[in-house]
Amino acid sequence: MRISTENGRNGGQSTMRMPAVVSPQAWEAARQRLLVKEKVQTRARDALAAERRRMPWMAVEKTYVFEGSEGAVGLLDLFGGRRQLIVYRAFYEPGVFGWPDHACRGCSMVADQVAHVAHLNARDTTLVFVSRAPQADIARLKARMGWQMPWFTITDSFDTDFGVGEWHGTNVFYSEDDRIFRTYFVNNRGDEQMGGTWNYLDITPLGRQEVWEDSPAGYPQTPTYKWWNWHDGYVDGAVPDKKWVEVSDVGEKAFREPDARL
Repeated sequence: MRISTENGRNGGQSTMRMPAVVSPQAWEAARQRLLVKEKVQTRARDALAAERRRMPWMAVEKTYVFEGSEGAVGLLDLFGGRRQLIVYRAFYEPGVFGWPDHACRGCSMVADQVAHVAHLNARDTTLVFVSRAPQADIARLKARMGWQMPWFTITDSFDTDFGVGEWHGTNVFYSEDDRIFRTYFVNNRGDEQMGGTWNYLDITPLGRQEVWEDSPAGYPQTPTYKWWNWHDGYVDGAVPDKKWVEVSDVGEKAFREPDARL
């Protein structure tokens, strides 16, 4: 099947070859065939995340200083009292296309996709953005674009030391007894999928922290779904809502049915 479409780049006409149009039964059969491959991909992604949780860590021995809305802070301060820290290096500074009205278009698309950080915080994880722009410019940009994530100013060699001096990238750190460890790094195509709560948790050393995950012994894990909440409903130490436990039990049962999980 061919359909003529406007080519937005040159204003000319192009002919797009469309897939076959079939009956509902044939469409469902095609979907089921594709679903088999999608399930393989999902399980491979789970296995890769499990391997990522077993990666060795690198101790961060150097001291780094950032500028925040309330003054100078260290890398440990960026954790916000949590054990895990995800740092995205966004390009917003003099010399970047769009300055000073906008950050890099690609980095801005990443920022637009970031889910509400309360869900990450509930898993002992903090997400921050860092750039070389002054705090006044960052505050103005965040207000204009409606971004809520914490955003700090790089003042030293943090970006070059962690592979994000010339290009965007996401670093993951873990803190234990005031010691900091680098646990993971992703950039390029791997970085463009970031933004969702699950993608972020899957690159952390503790993962989603649900009991179905393949994690090393002793890692924190809680019953599947039970910790989920409205982003304005998380309270430290709260017992899972009884009604939500009932609803999520039904959902998990379906999740556990053979071949049900995508």
